[in-house]
Amino acid sequence: MPAIRLKANRRWRAWVNRRIPRQDQRHLDRRSIFILPTGAGVVFGVLLVVMLLTGINYQNSLIYLLTFLLGALFVAAMHQTHNNLSGLDIAMVKAGEGFAGEPIAFQVRLQAAHDATAIDLLNDDGPGASLSVPGGTLVDGAIEVPSRERGYLLPDRVRVETRFPFGLLVAWSWLRPATPAIVYPRPITPPQAPEGTTDGENMEADQRSQGQDQVELRPWREGDLSARVDWKRYSRNGEMVVADWQGELGSPQWLDFEGFPGADHELRLSYLTALVQERSQAGEVWGLRLPGLTIEPDQGDQHRKQCLRALATWRQTPPQGEGDR
Repeated sequence: MPAIRLKANRRWRAWVNRRIPRQDQRHLDRRSIFILPTGAGVVFGVLLVVMLLTGINYQNSLIYLLTFLLGALFVAAMHQTHNNLSGLDIAMVKAGEGFAGEPIAFQVRLQAAHDATAIDLLNDDGPGASLSVPGGTLVDGAIEVPSRERGYLLPDRVRVETRFPFGLLVAWSWLRPATPAIVYPRPITPPQAPEGTTDGENMEADQRSQGQDQVELRPWREGDLSARVDWKRYSRNGEMVVADWQGELGSPQWLDFEGFPGADHELRLSYLTALVQERSQAGEVWGLRLPGLTIEPDQGDQHRKQCLRALATWRQTPPQGEGDR
């Protein structure tokens, strides 16, 4: 039985994914809106059937009248619930960014030509939002999607539903966003020097490490920092060259992926994330080296975000196509 249910659920999800493609904005119409009675609506319908059978059995005109009035109310509620969602425009305006383990916010914007009351935005994995949209007005809201690991985060679906006006029926549709959020690695402070190491030993180790660093000289380019120019060479022969250090040790300007031998790749990225935050808060000038990617030394919030995004998406592939599952 569980296997049959799982197979049926997969078929249903695949059918919905074909009917509702991935895109950051949707216009809800009768072809994309589903409607069913809620639990209260089912009880209400059963009550109507019982009242109708009672009226037939006793040939009571008052029971007939009350049954038909309540039935008309149910039909009117069905039209009102459907129309409350029909014509609604919903758009994903911004996919958020954050660290692994934190909820990531996706900002949405709703608009309708008519008043759309009590519209709920729901996500299977996190809290949603409840909004009312006055006619012709843009209304912004947000949903939060939990994150577990670094990389791209794309919710499968955002459910848009309403139970207005009486809660007897629920009408719903989905938005399947196409733009993913960026999840940074979880910051982990790198381990300190082993206990029992003296300052003299640390200095000696640093000196040995610095002696092993390689320095490459290249011609100065516009945008290079003046601190990296070899001014002694410039004073001797007028040649302006810039020193590029190979290795994290001996070059405090660089955060290097290769500076943590023995650690696995994800742990190195977490170490670098913590160092990016630390250097940025200190207002220092620094650069980032990853295999296949180098970000030149700089400072500021834009530089910090660029490095965090590089750490988040290193060797990650953006979501492609429909992603039907």
